[in-house]
Amino acid sequence: MRIVIAGGHGQIALRLERLLAGRGDEAAGLIRRHEQADDLRAVGAEPVLCDLESASVEEVAAHLQGADAAVFAAGAGPGSGAARKETVDRAAAVLFADAAERTGVRRHIVVSAMGSDDEPPESMDPVFAAYLRAKGAADADVRARERLDWTILRPGRLTDEPGTGLVALAERTGRGAVSRDDVAAVLAELLHEPGTAGRTLELISGTAPVAEAVRAAAGG
Repeated sequence: MRIVIAGGHGQIALRLERLLAGRGDEAAGLIRRHEQADDLRAVGAEPVLCDLESASVEEVAAHLQGADAAVFAAGAGPGSGAARKETVDRAAAVLFADAAERTGVRRHIVVSAMGSDDEPPESMDPVFAAYLRAKGAADADVRARERLDWTILRPGRLTDEPGTGLVALAERTGRGAVSRDDVAAVLAELLHEPGTAGRTLELISGTAPVAEAVRAAAGG
């Protein structure tokens, strides 16, 4: 299975790429800078230079040719302002979905954020509010696409603690934390579970083994 990952140098993406390579899948990560390439090679992934803030849909589609699945794991990241939440967290997600449709890559997974469907309170930091609005708009765009077998994953507060392999995965989990290791493990399972297509799922640490949680979310 060949999987193309937007935001290929991100903390979750690098973990996912290592997992995919370890089970024999072919992972390609889209990166913005040449100097990031060695980090992808170190985890067994193919680095692909592509800046989603400036690329055309045709350019992105060319990188998706021959893929079996696409994962949008890109984000403007901490320290970026509201403008980049719009260009990366929303516009790049829409562009990536456009490219997937153009090339017929149906399986499409989006890493989003918990709370993205809600209007942020006035008391919230304005940049974080812009981030949630951008994620919510991108999710709404993907949900409206009939030519994608999409799954939207919304992790809780991310940590760098070692993964436990035990999670809670459901349409509503309530607030909580989850390690980036466990997010990557869930993404790897979702790629091989078509029964989760058309679902928006929240993810936090829990008591169910990852594979079992994904099967349950698929109705298995």
